[in-house]
Amino acid sequence: MVQSTKEMKELKINESKFVDKPLKYLLKEIGTQIITGAGNNEDQFFFSFWFTTLEQRSMNQVNYDDKVLLCVYVKEPIDWEWKKRPKGKERNWTKEDAKKYGNLIVTRIKVINPPLNFVGTSLRHRASPLIPNARTSG
Repeated sequence: MVQSTKEMKELKINESKFVDKPLKYLLKEIGTQIITGAGNNEDQFFFSFWFTTLEQRSMNQVNYDDKVLLCVYVKEPIDWEWKKRPKGKERNWTKEDAKKYGNLIVTRIKVINPPLNFVGTSLRHRASPLIPNARTSG
């Protein structure tokens, strides 16, 4: 369904195909590699997925379309412990992560395309000073 970051909005458009289904079905439809990811359990349960490294984002070394942030909300708490992640690679999304979390049930998809002056990211994307005036689908 989605072969590049430019097409991420298609996931939101087709959200009904993924809601109430395991995350693994959504992940199979993403043809571009998820480079970094993180689980959040604070107010809601969701994953934040990026298609670039943290370094690329912080140094603004990516094109506009690759700056997309994909947030996937799930029903259950996410067993995500930063202390247990490999040192220096805590944000790297792996095949093991996809397998471990693949059965979590999707409840919502949000696609955030930041403005051209984007310089960083934040898990607290809803009110992030790092993503001013972010355009969202969701």
